[in-house]
Amino acid sequence: MHYIVDWHIHSKYSRACSKQLELPTIAQWCARKGIDIVTTGDWTHPEWFKHIKESLVEERQGIYRLKGASGNWKGRKGDMGQVVRETEFMLVQEVSQIYKKDDKTRRVHNLIFSPSIETCEKVNARLNKQGFNIKSDGRPILGIDSEELYKLLKEIDEKIIIVPAHAWTPWYAIFGSKSGFDSIEECFGEMSKYIYAIETGLSSDPEMNWQISALDSIVTISNSDAHSPRNLGREANVFEFDKPPTFDDFVSILKNKDSTHFKYTIEFYPEEGKYHFDGCAACKFSCDPAQSKKLGNRCPTCKRPLTLGVHHRVEDLKDRDVGSVSNRKIPFKSIVPLAEILAEVFSVKSVSSKKVEEEYMKLTSELADEFSILLDVPIETIRSHTNNENIALAIEKVRAGKVEVTPGYDGIYGTVKVFGQFGPKRLKQKSLL
Repeated sequence: MHYIVDWHIHSKYSRACSKQLELPTIAQWCARKGIDIVTTGDWTHPEWFKHIKESLVEERQGIYRLKGASGNWKGRKGDMGQVVRETEFMLVQEVSQIYKKDDKTRRVHNLIFSPSIETCEKVNARLNKQGFNIKSDGRPILGIDSEELYKLLKEIDEKIIIVPAHAWTPWYAIFGSKSGFDSIEECFGEMSKYIYAIETGLSSDPEMNWQISALDSIVTISNSDAHSPRNLGREANVFEFDKPPTFDDFVSILKNKDSTHFKYTIEFYPEEGKYHFDGCAACKFSCDPAQSKKLGNRCPTCKRPLTLGVHHRVEDLKDRDVGSVSNRKIPFKSIVPLAEILAEVFSVKSVSSKKVEEEYMKLTSELADEFSILLDVPIETIRSHTNNENIALAIEKVRAGKVEVTPGYDGIYGTVKVFGQFGPKRLKQKSLL
């Protein structure tokens, strides 16, 4: 059985997040997306934690389902005849840490994987006791060193693990150019031995991380960091199991870099991420690392320091080329979200336009879930389920990696074009009989 897993999302209690992010709605969207296991996110927030306790029941160790859900395989869905599992949940929480280390202010985001609701309750009680404000935001700000936080969590429950979130983002990440570190050891000290993985983030992909030999001892995972239901699964992890997995199973896979069960990650094109290139959003200027260095890392218009992106940071820390990397790494597949493909096909600017939404709902209701459509459903089958042949053509091009990407920078998302600057071909109008 394969499982598609998204370990980083948020709730309606996180800043700048959709009010639709409640567990039943998340589960419905996961079924449409093709996500089998998703995190609850935000379990340090009192109101969201209450919602978690009221809504979920443990199915097996560390894996939860909605109360009232069967926990079994459901019936067939769509013309592909695929079977669909009930969405399951894990307890993974992002925290924001701001603290001083080595005379420098550090801003790091970490994911905390908890094995149980009971452990979450103990963590929340300890954070409250130490005076941290966990009520103000679903992703709380903790003024504590990453090494010290990990020690505290292991004291509470040795099964807890931490994974650095969106590891390369300039402003808030372990390797961020603005306030991060140059190594895992510099950030986590003696707790580094318990760092089994890092999250690539939208602006990097595994191949970029493979250029750093110091990361050979860990695996890269990819998650959506979704702030709305529509963005669930824009990145994810794919596993294969003979029997339904537990929390301990997943931790063991990460710890042992187990490619037998961890099959691949699903990736955004990293150039589409909003911190891939260097740039100055105010002046609408962006460039690659080589040009930045020629400019002294300053904007040629306003002369302020450029926000150095993920590509630049990787270039600074890498010690080898991708070609020298062994084939023992967890592979990956790059996708363009289905709604973005449909928006380009229909030549509309918004992925939430009525035309895009209608076609998206039609395809994911009648044909298959989004991941199956993007990765597995035969192109001819897709073509037979839509009146617009450009949809099947676009998905075929994405699968082949035939896309044009304009890199994002300084908080501005990049753009992916499947049909290039001239757009999709015009379709001949069908004759009226």
